[in-house]
Amino acid sequence: MTRWSVGIEAEGDRVMQLEEVVELADAVAPSGGIATGIGTTRYGAQLVVVADTRDEAVEKGRTEFAAAVAKAGLPDYPVVRVEAVSEEEDMEIGPDPDLAQG
Repeated sequence: MTRWSVGIEAEGDRVMQLEEVVELADAVAPSGGIATGIGTTRYGAQLVVVADTRDEAVEKGRTEFAAAVAKAGLPDYPVVRVEAVSEEEDMEIGPDPDLAQG
């Protein structure tokens, strides 16, 4: 089994408020997650899941995301982005040199 970082975003027709994204952050925290979307028409999360394959990681991430969205009481917007990066891939990529402080 491999650890995966799964990023998911959903987009709707109104701007997300601070309180809504905080509720989402609280709901994804048990999955090692963080939430995004304050001041945009999207809300999203980055979750950590354990899976054998990318497809399985995406499916687990989608399931956890849907449960967190429901728990946070957010509108059920369509998912517009999903990506999964394994722990091994992340180590191969390494830190972004453009983000390095010098």
